[in-house]
Amino acid sequence: MKNLTLLELNSLVRMTLEQAMPDEYWVEAELSEAREWGGHCYMELIQKDERANTPVAKASAKCWRSTWMLLRPAFERQTGQTFHAGLKVLLKVYAQFHENYGFSWIVTDIDATYTMGDMARKRQEIIRQLKEEGVFDLNKELRIPMFAQRMAVISSANAAGYGDFCNQLTDNEYGFRFRTELFTAVMQGEQVEQTVINALNRINERADEFDCVVIIRGGGATSDLSGFDTLALAENVANFPLPVITGIGHDRDESVLDMVSNTRVKTPTAAAALLIDNLATVFNLLEDAQETIVNIVKRRMTVERMRLERLASHIPVLFSVVRTRQEARLERLFSHLTATCQQQITTRQARLAPLMTRLHGLAERKLLSQHHRIDLLQQRAEAQNPERLLQRGYSITLHNGRAVSNANQLQAGDEITTRLAHGMLRSTVLKENE
Repeated sequence: MKNLTLLELNSLVRMTLEQAMPDEYWVEAELSEAREWGGHCYMELIQKDERANTPVAKASAKCWRSTWMLLRPAFERQTGQTFHAGLKVLLKVYAQFHENYGFSWIVTDIDATYTMGDMARKRQEIIRQLKEEGVFDLNKELRIPMFAQRMAVISSANAAGYGDFCNQLTDNEYGFRFRTELFTAVMQGEQVEQTVINALNRINERADEFDCVVIIRGGGATSDLSGFDTLALAENVANFPLPVITGIGHDRDESVLDMVSNTRVKTPTAAAALLIDNLATVFNLLEDAQETIVNIVKRRMTVERMRLERLASHIPVLFSVVRTRQEARLERLFSHLTATCQQQITTRQARLAPLMTRLHGLAERKLLSQHHRIDLLQQRAEAQNPERLLQRGYSITLHNGRAVSNANQLQAGDEITTRLAHGMLRSTVLKENE
């Protein structure tokens, strides 16, 4: 038997396949990988055992650029999804074996309705599980606060929708003031679920600082909504302690996240309008309540004024009666008080008369005793009078105006004065006392 080269063998395989499988086939598979390169789409297809969830078949597939440029927009428009790993797809393929690159399935068409059905089944499964857990309507049971002005916003920092949302709140016609704080997250692609959950966790740590949460995106394609159809994200929003408002889709798109949120609106600007309208409703209620209170007060004042007028008309008559009664009462009280005072004066005078008599005798005796004592003191003072001593022959020696009682107080040459009963003598000390 003649030996074949590898090229000859591969050519034989190619011709055999072309003859044995000349037709195109519709095949159901799951995308385990899908990537674009040079405008072409390269796919890895897989089939799993439904019971064990383990792969039972694998294959590579390609969609050339000329075909892919037509199929991709149509698929995304119909399904609202990007062509990504994890999707179940129905592909129209034909077999191709290339001597240099080997075997591959070449994709010529994609049935979007098949994928939509699978997506719908997954969505319904998520909804069913949320309802079984009893959390599907949990966030809807919360009420957006009447004075909701502190907003935690989950969005992309550079998203046009976030800017529109903030501008709408700032430039509202009522002049209401809102405070917003951005918690950034990826709003399209495979990172949506985790980044939005992370943002919710950060908000939950400061839940007392906010009135509600707003999840918005703007400028993205409808095909980027797949990240909002996940069980984990829906559970986080459904169980969140603050009302969650979503504005992530378009008119005809509703994600699972929209379904479990407290309030779903179409766009970021619609979310802003909702918050402004909420505050405007409260403002109108307050104005109505103010008007009602004013009317009630006016009516009450009118009734009370009429009541006072009726009372005022009776006051003169009543005052006259009361005055007469009070004057008579005062007369009686005055007569009683006068009699009582007179009686008390008479009683006190009767008690004071004997006391006055006693006091007069005691005062006289006291005065006599004090006079006698004064006479004795006067006699003693007279006995000590220096004039009397001088009359008896005594003298007083003075030096510098002071009496000298000791010779040691004087020195030779000192001039002294001697006072007698009649006249004074001046002397000079000649010799000190030895």
